[in-house]
Amino acid sequence: MDARAIIAKVREKETPSEAELAWFATGLASGDVSDAQAGAFAMAVVLNGLSDAGRVALTQGMRDSGDVMAWDLPGPVIDKHSTGGVGDCVSLILAPVLAVCGAYVPMISGRGLGHTGGTLDKLEAIPGLNINVSEKQLRLITREVGCAIVSATGQIAPADRRLYAIRDVTATVESVDLITASILSKKLAAGLESLILDVKCGSGAFMKTPDEARTLARALVDAANGAGCKTAALISDMNEPLAPALGNAVEVAVCMEVMAGNSSVAPRLYDLTVGLCAQLLMMQGEETASAVDKVKTAISSGAAMERFAQMIAALGGPPDMAHDWHTHLPKAPVVGEVTAPATGHIAAIDGEALGLAVVGLGGGRRVETDQVNPAVGFTEMIALGAAVTRGDPLCVVHAADEDAAVEAAMAVQAAITIGDAVTPGPLVIEGIT
Repeated sequence: MDARAIIAKVREKETPSEAELAWFATGLASGDVSDAQAGAFAMAVVLNGLSDAGRVALTQGMRDSGDVMAWDLPGPVIDKHSTGGVGDCVSLILAPVLAVCGAYVPMISGRGLGHTGGTLDKLEAIPGLNINVSEKQLRLITREVGCAIVSATGQIAPADRRLYAIRDVTATVESVDLITASILSKKLAAGLESLILDVKCGSGAFMKTPDEARTLARALVDAANGAGCKTAALISDMNEPLAPALGNAVEVAVCMEVMAGNSSVAPRLYDLTVGLCAQLLMMQGEETASAVDKVKTAISSGAAMERFAQMIAALGGPPDMAHDWHTHLPKAPVVGEVTAPATGHIAAIDGEALGLAVVGLGGGRRVETDQVNPAVGFTEMIALGAAVTRGDPLCVVHAADEDAAVEAAMAVQAAITIGDAVTPGPLVIEGIT
């Protein structure tokens, strides 16, 4: 087969055959498909799309480009995936919570993509931590701790690892077909019994409208269920950051606060985490009230914090993360308030612009080879609907130098609209099964 012919089919709005897409995925993994060809394919898919059958075929081809895991554990093997937003650090809390509740969570995660932060980048703000583990280590940590948040091994969906990086730097992120294949190829290769999807919707999400989010959620749920993995989705609001912190170390810090019992520091983050965890437990047969109670107890008792610390130690991080995490997270040398330029209410927040401001600070990547500064970002981000007087703080910027701090402050002020009072919409918009 020839990569050029497959790309040409997509360019001409034809769907390549299942065999052709499987071959292309294998070529991504082996290197027989060049970076230029991978980028051209991704752009053609963004512009013209694939059929439902083509989407499933690409997903299965990317899944089968490496090893597909099987498990023999005394509890359900389950996981969650978010389609990406700003201040979205749910995974860092969800995985240990589910482990406390008796599940096993081999969470294969990704890095920052476009304006959204990556779970692996956040974890790597913790010194000494190594997310690049072998399959043997992944199995061992998952069995002993109950959860492991790691990078895909070279044997797990290697086609996705290649295409994921190329999408990030070729403006080909926003595609239902590519997002579906990317997410599900890794998750299905991890051998899951159940999967919950957090499909974001709003200014800080890739899907800006409920209809777009619903289309993606339906594509993901149908493809995953069709492949034998029990899957549901929640469509959640991303018209403001999920947590009041944006950046790598600062988001880890918020998660530690929540797991220390201080859920009030990030109520939206806490509520969505509880909802996603409970939904997964209910998919395993747990009653609603019991599932919610188990999840909340796992957090309030400190058990999730201890389990998170065990995972961090198993991945090479500090052994005392549960009790001394403040000292381990890196801190930016320049910290200062960003103030409101007018009086009124926070009428709108451009989440994508805030995410790009974090990238501008060095907290994300413009090109694949960029080094991420884990210390930079924003904290104490003001909420949608809040009243402000000119000069009040909108957030606190953490920057590498004064020039970067000034530029970031201007970006925040431009991203936040001050006007008439608004009432934020519901955190969870709807469920898809």
